[in-house]
Amino acid sequence: MFRFINTQAELENVLTLMQQASTYGLDTEFIKVDTLWPKLGVFQVNVKDQVFLLDGASLDFQCFWTQLFQAQQNIFHACGEDIDLIYHYADKKHLDNVFDTQVALSFLGHGLQVSYQSALKLILDIDIDKGQTRSDWLARPLSDEQMNYAANDVLYIMNLAEKIKSELISKQLYQQVLEDCQNLTFEIALETPKEKLYSDVGNYRHSRIQLMQLQQLSVWREEMVKALNQPRSFILKSATMVDLVEVNPKNNFQLSQVKGIRPNIVREHGKTILDLLKFLPEVDEWPLRIARPIKHSSQGVTLEVDQLIDQVALETQVPKEVLMRKKWLNALYHHVVFHGDEKDLPRYLLGWRYELLTQPLIRLLNGDVQYLSTQMKVND
Repeated sequence: MFRFINTQAELENVLTLMQQASTYGLDTEFIKVDTLWPKLGVFQVNVKDQVFLLDGASLDFQCFWTQLFQAQQNIFHACGEDIDLIYHYADKKHLDNVFDTQVALSFLGHGLQVSYQSALKLILDIDIDKGQTRSDWLARPLSDEQMNYAANDVLYIMNLAEKIKSELISKQLYQQVLEDCQNLTFEIALETPKEKLYSDVGNYRHSRIQLMQLQQLSVWREEMVKALNQPRSFILKSATMVDLVEVNPKNNFQLSQVKGIRPNIVREHGKTILDLLKFLPEVDEWPLRIARPIKHSSQGVTLEVDQLIDQVALETQVPKEVLMRKKWLNALYHHVVFHGDEKDLPRYLLGWRYELLTQPLIRLLNGDVQYLSTQMKVND
């Protein structure tokens, strides 16, 4: 049913087999509890209907990563954390040859986050056990239960993908799914530039001075977690950073009263945190206020926007929640109000959705600029 691979010689045999194929079914098991970067336990591969469990503790994966980037297609289910792991270990980004069966199923009306277990039952009428989800994948030796669980995660994925692809092709949606998978893997690769880290924590309610404080805290936290390989929450939770700039403590006692801050952080880094809150650059270097989210257009235009999205969903057979997300629509609102460059819109809006939906929506919203702008006066 599967082979556990923990020597370099055995991995070379797997790589030779992979070179004879063009498509692989993939999954990973890892631990990411007390680290910033995931610790690979097992990398599961289905190649030519053979399942291999690659030992993350003992193998050099350099040639394996190369093979994945050169493949015709890598098949995953809910690939987000898997892709993030690959990018970290391969030290390379933009894996653009992914087919994600979860993304594909969303196009077929099964919701945005159908689980692998549910997908197998739904499409192939196969039941699998998910009892080892929270298992220790760094422990050795792995138990039979762990290895069976890991193998099941790729044993059926090729059949699942083929059945889904067939339905997508019949509905003329396969290329759209591939494009959305590329957008997803591109999105996973994105890192917030250092000078914009405050935007991941702050919001439109914060003043410029608070955003500057958040920026200094964010840069310091990012440098700390990367140096120590610890989760960001181990240094400062984002909610705690917001409390810090809103309370603006002046001494260690006040700092220790801030909600969620760890005593060891106050003890070891209290002076640094207080200095970051106190010593700021010149005002002209402070970030501008963050734009207020625009929740809707005017009543008549909101109706027209909804009708347009419904019409395109009907014509394309793509579910409405797949066709347009709230964050994409908000990005369009801000694009229109601030006269933005279209290339800065989310990639999802610039591909197959562009002529069908993005351009018509921009035309609609351009007629509603005055109303949309009034919703943002709170930031003036």
